[in-house]
Amino acid sequence: MVENVGTGAPPAAASAGWAKAERALRRDPVLKRVIRQIGPCTLAPVQREPYEALIRAIAHQQVHGRAAEAILGRFLAQHPGEAFPAPAAVLAMDVAAMRACGFSQSKVAAIRDIAEKAAGGLVPPLQGCARLSDEALIERLVAIRGVGRWTVEMLLIFTLGRPDVLPVDDFGVREGWRVAAGLEAQPKPKALAEIGQAWAPWRSIAAWYLWRAADAAKRSVFKPQ
Repeated sequence: MVENVGTGAPPAAASAGWAKAERALRRDPVLKRVIRQIGPCTLAPVQREPYEALIRAIAHQQVHGRAAEAILGRFLAQHPGEAFPAPAAVLAMDVAAMRACGFSQSKVAAIRDIAEKAAGGLVPPLQGCARLSDEALIERLVAIRGVGRWTVEMLLIFTLGRPDVLPVDDFGVREGWRVAAGLEAQPKPKALAEIGQAWAPWRSIAAWYLWRAADAAKRSVFKPQ
């Protein structure tokens, strides 16, 4: 699943936007049932610099959430007085010190590459992202070591608050559609992308509901029919 699913109460403006999204998504009979059972969308993007969001995403890759937060805590403790270390501070860190925080060798390399690319301007600041489309950001950021399309899609949804991103490679999104539609097997990414075209321009909200449906199915509280 994802690091930050954003289940806190959204700002008033976002809340109004999601209400509009919910009305539009209810046109899909499967999503209509999901929305009825899950309730209002509470997706609340956490605004932070993309550079920081990418490093946090790398920390969470293939690691339990609590373990990742513990590693990040030790990493931040190396930089007292800073909310989050600047790229130059990360590049100045000794590799052994980063490994001591709990990062694997590959994650150290990825984090240092993110810092290097941020210092060089490839990773745009938060305000600069507003000038770039979803696909432009994806194309730009996947050039960074350890950063794939899924990682950038999480950035788009949970940091930048982009409303029309459907991460079809995400297990939880595909599982959510499987249980909501009452299917025996998950749809292939391409098939889900085709289904999801009807959800534009609110595919991020649809993804949020599918994540919620998958979570509810784990707890045996979701009824597809």
